[in-house]
Formats: sequence, C-alpha cells, structure tokens
Amino acid sequence: MSKPAAPLKGRAARLARLMPSTGPSTAARTPFVLLVVLLLGGGLIALLLLNSALNEGSFRLSELKRDTTELTDEQQALQRDVDSRSQPDALERRARELGMVPGGSPAFLNPDGTVRGNPTEATAMPSPSPSPTPSPSAPASASPDPDASAGPSGSASPSGSVPATEPDPATAPAAESTPPPTSPGR
Repeated sequence: MSKPAAPLKGRAARLARLMPSTGPSTAARTPFVLLVVLLLGGGLIALLLLNSALNEGSFRLSELKRDTTELTDEQQALQRDVDSRSQPDALERRARELGMVPGGSPAFLNPDGTVRGNPTEATAMPSPSPSPTPSPSAPASASPDPDASAGPSGSASPSGSVPATEPDPATAPAAESTPPPTSPGR
C-alpha cells in the first residue's frame, strides 16, 4: 500500500535536522516556559511595588516641603514680631506702661568695698505723650451705670447727655496685652 518515506537528501536533510521532532523534546520545554513566565510575572509585581513605594515617598516629600514652607513663614513672622518689639522706642514705651522709670547715675563697688560714683534715686519723668482726654463738647457713649447720668452735684444734666469721664483702667481693655519681650539666654 504505501511505501515507507524515502530518506531525504541534500538540502531537505539539512532542514530536517534543524527542525525539532515532535517527540519528547516538547515535554522538556514546558518547565522552562513556566520558569520564564514566573520570572516575568515576579518582575512585573516587583516593579509595581517599587513604583507605588516611590509614589508614596513623593507624596510624603511634597507634604514635608509644604510643612517646611509653613514653618518658615511662621518663623519669619515671629522674628518680625521680636524685631519690632526689641526696638528701643518700643522697649521704652512698654517699660513706661509697666511703671518703670529711667535709672539715675550708677554707682559701682570696688573690690575693697568702697563706693565709686554718686548714686542717685531714679525719679519718674513725665511721659512724653500724655493720654488724650476727651473734649467736653464731644458726646460720650451711654454708660450702663444709672448714676453716670448725674452731674457732679448729683443732679441729672439738663441736656440729658452723659458727661465725659476718664475710663476706669481696671475695666478698660489693655492697649497691648502682650507679654514684655525677653531676650534669649537670660
């Protein structure tokens, strides 16, 4: 019926040797293909994890830069406050508000116990800018005190307006309610 295949000659024989046979060699190739697929899949997963870690670090870095900018702005604002409050005129004004007066002439003690110089007591000098007093013609705001409408003699004023009086320092809000400036290291 059919003849067995004739042996190939020449060029066909060389091509047949290069082509793999369909026998046991396909079974040996399967583990290699699985190994390559696993390596590629593991590499992709590692690349994905590395990329997400870099993104997380990038977000953290931008957050830290924003915090640094905010803290730098706050530090500069605080430094401006310190600079404005440590100017000589501001220190003098705050000292006068606290009731301090300029010192007199100093005296020094020598190591042997003698006094050098002529010490004098500090005296309060008049403030350079007296507090403004309201003029009698300016209308004053109404006071919740019922006796406030009475004049100096105890009777109500004929015009019905409240006379201008000095505000009570205990109830008046402080012009500047900040603590006195301190210098570092003292």
